[in-house]
Amino acid sequence: MAVKPIPSGYRTVTPYLMVREGGALIEFLKQAFEAVEIRRTLHPEGRIMNAEIRIGDSVVMVGEATSEFQAMPCSIYLYVEHTDATYERALQAGGISIMKPADQFYGDRNAGVKDPTGNHWWIATHQEDVSSKEMEKRMKDLFSSKEKA
Repeated sequence: MAVKPIPSGYRTVTPYLMVREGGALIEFLKQAFEAVEIRRTLHPEGRIMNAEIRIGDSVVMVGEATSEFQAMPCSIYLYVEHTDATYERALQAGGISIMKPADQFYGDRNAGVKDPTGNHWWIATHQEDVSSKEMEKRMKDLFSSKEKA
């Protein structure tokens, strides 16, 4: 049987987070986003070389920073069933709020949290399909109302 170029259960794009405290991030992901750890490979010195975590239908890889591969915070947009409940769970898991849940002009309800290693997680629930034309109108209305304020 031929080996698949993209392994079963993975997507074409897989985020790879390089952080200082991989174990802390993995625990946060489990508590905040109901993540499941698939595997963890440790360097002989004990640091996490690679861990694979499943969140919903996607895999996120985690490695601990070294002098060669330094920590690098990033932003991830995460679709969930219930933004508000996931946001609260993320705060309880140690996340820091960067934006409270709110309905957005582009059809999502989203919120933002910063994890213990500095990454930003944009937690979203899609609520409405918005055409490009309508999105442009809503964006103009939003920014014109901010300019008047």
